[in-house]
Amino acid sequence: MKKRLVKNPLFRAFIFLFALELVAVSINFFYAPINIAAGGATGMAVLLEAAFGFNRSLCVLVINTLMLILAWIFIDWKTVKKFIIGSYLLPVLIYVTPSFEIVSDKLLAVILGGVFSAIGVAALYRINAASGGTTVPPIIIERYFHINPAVSLLVIDMTVTLFNIPVSGIDAFFMAAFSLFVSLFVMRYMESGLDHKYQIQVMSNDKLPEIRNMLEDADNALTIFDVRGGYSLNEKKLIMAVVDNDSYGKLISRIHDIDPNAFIVASNVVKVHGGTFGI
Repeated sequence: MKKRLVKNPLFRAFIFLFALELVAVSINFFYAPINIAAGGATGMAVLLEAAFGFNRSLCVLVINTLMLILAWIFIDWKTVKKFIIGSYLLPVLIYVTPSFEIVSDKLLAVILGGVFSAIGVAALYRINAASGGTTVPPIIIERYFHINPAVSLLVIDMTVTLFNIPVSGIDAFFMAAFSLFVSLFVMRYMESGLDHKYQIQVMSNDKLPEIRNMLEDADNALTIFDVRGGYSLNEKKLIMAVVDNDSYGKLISRIHDIDPNAFIVASNVVKVHGGTFGI
């Protein structure tokens, strides 16, 4: 059986390092230069640096260490091991990554910061890794109070975001809150996959064998179901196939060329695992 790419240790290590660097870039290039915090341990570090002049990488290190201690006390060592590398590697990357303002528009900066951060965090989730920080308390809250981690994490991030008001003003708060929702949107899209596909279901009264041959000749994997007409109650065959976006329009045209009256149902598929798809 072909080994999935995401199971390759070298590939996972590369994705892990790359994802953490994206988070560091979002902080050093976009958030920190304009003193705006969009939640998380890194957001706390940005606020502490802006308000008191503390070193932001050192602040992230201290906060992540405290979160690891909480995880060790209230959860278990297995969870701590999952967070420990990211918790200590992220502040190192923040320290070694240059920090300067690359866009002058603050709104654009928080949008880009949210996008870079979301891609990094989504990539970490994809390989079942984490950067520690404020992702730890939601796990504790879920264990003891059965509250959805996504909800508690959003509350924690919004609480951190509120501290933009005394540090950088009300405008900074609204921009940080907007950046949070940009991150949530991008993460949702990243988690569902970038290579969306179409699932098509085809029924034809007398041309189904020809349609099946056409799909097979085009190297499309397909499944045939036995179905029954809702009104006639006659036994029928239904073809289901999953196709790439760029093949969808051409395929529908070829089906209609074979049978103009073919009944076709198409739906979006966000991810396909196994078979000829996926890595």
